[in-house]
Amino acid sequence: MATSDPQTADVLIIGSGAAGLTAALNLADRCRVTVLAKGGFDEGSTAWAQGGIAAVLEPGDTFDNHVEDTMIAGTGLNDRGVVEFVVERAPAAIARLQALGVPFATEGDALHLTREGGHSHRRIVHVADATGWAVQEALLKAARAHPNITMVPDMVAIDLATSRHEARYSGAGNVWGVYAFNKATGLVETYTARATILATGGAGRTYQFSTAPRGATGDGIAMAWRAGARVSNMEFMQFHPTCLWNLEVKNFLITEAVRGEGGRLINPTTGKRFMTYYDQERMELAPRDVVARAIDAEIKRYGLDYVHLDISHMPADFVRGHFPNIYDKLIGLGIDMTTQPIPVVPAQHYTCGGIVVDRDGRTDLPGLYAAGECTQSGLHGANRLASNSLLECFVFGEAAARAIAAGFDALPSPPPVRPWDESRVTDSDEEVIIKQNWTEIRRFMWNYVGIVRTTKRLERAAHRIKLLNEEVADYYGHFRVTPDLIELRNLLQAADLIVRSALHRHESRGLHYNLDYPHTADAPADTVLVP
Repeated sequence: MATSDPQTADVLIIGSGAAGLTAALNLADRCRVTVLAKGGFDEGSTAWAQGGIAAVLEPGDTFDNHVEDTMIAGTGLNDRGVVEFVVERAPAAIARLQALGVPFATEGDALHLTREGGHSHRRIVHVADATGWAVQEALLKAARAHPNITMVPDMVAIDLATSRHEARYSGAGNVWGVYAFNKATGLVETYTARATILATGGAGRTYQFSTAPRGATGDGIAMAWRAGARVSNMEFMQFHPTCLWNLEVKNFLITEAVRGEGGRLINPTTGKRFMTYYDQERMELAPRDVVARAIDAEIKRYGLDYVHLDISHMPADFVRGHFPNIYDKLIGLGIDMTTQPIPVVPAQHYTCGGIVVDRDGRTDLPGLYAAGECTQSGLHGANRLASNSLLECFVFGEAAARAIAAGFDALPSPPPVRPWDESRVTDSDEEVIIKQNWTEIRRFMWNYVGIVRTTKRLERAAHRIKLLNEEVADYYGHFRVTPDLIELRNLLQAADLIVRSALHRHESRGLHYNLDYPHTADAPADTVLVP
């Protein structure tokens, strides 16, 4: 199997969700942009987002309120300057999306705002319960219409092309693009550019139960780490409190807004509303880490498979009008949420740590930027506030684009890089190894590195990762790459970073709860891993 000739753009963006397309649209009037999607253009996390986008738009709400809510959810580990930077740009981001045609819900002449856990005011702009899908459609339509944006689907990124891949090694440490597997041709292709933006999403599929799409295997985080970039706060994996419990449907999210509009959490054995025992003041609207641990505790204490989320006390027309997609999905599964409770369990939902970036989306590596869930920007701290995720994508996608455009003339052109070497490897006849290892990683991460942790469980996970690293490295070195092998390699790297970060933190804070260190330290600090 041969490799194709290198393809060059001014700016290369890996990922076609909110962060990647926002960056592309903000660059396209100045540069030639190529956007690589791992699969189809609507298969990433953005299209799956139900809840909405947080922005200060309600009379009486203030930027300071939104900042404080974000800091409280992040248990003080957030970078306040970054939080202010993002919050203050939220209303403008909403206006730009409206200009692109996103049909946000309205109430009279104003946008309809809902409230979610951890928010002190109604500030969630939404499109019923399918905000992400509407945003993705609008961004895709605009990107496809722009003559300077080239969209390439079904490209599975393998590794960043750096200075060590140059035909004549300069020792500069630059990132020049990426090697990617083309699903359509079976070829490994080389894409080079003056600047590369990682917008690859999170690492949710390291866990057995996750609301993340199938492709959320930590690709950008793993590639940046292998290239030499710092990674931070990977121990903070957010578990959404309310994922549908169903034997056939494994990752359907029941949006936070159901609780925001009056949904109650009920223990199906006692019939009681149990959040009063865990957070009497905020109840179901407590931050996600609090609610997820409460549900986990009820499930373990009573030997339950799930708890109930009940909004049937609200008018049926209200429920159907606010949550049409969830209602239709549940009706198809035999559950009428206007008259019946919804069985729910926590599931991994969001990666709060990632590649260290500054306010311009710059990483440690010259020529490499990142935006969105694959990053640790300082916004989320130890726990992401609901509906701040899409907001981060818009703000940092634009910030990275602005920084690249401003300094574009000074960016060096990529030198010739070596093609992908396929000469020493053969096709594998034991693909079952990939499936086995994938399944094993997700199970021990769920059992040992889940909502509640202990040092012994983390050490067991670290031991398994060490053995699997040897096995996967040997497999990767002897056989041609496939999409599944690429993902397995990245999945294992992401799991390793999560466990190493969790072992490093000797306290419980936000999303990281260790029974051996139940206290919270007085001086919060990021967990920074250096390659």
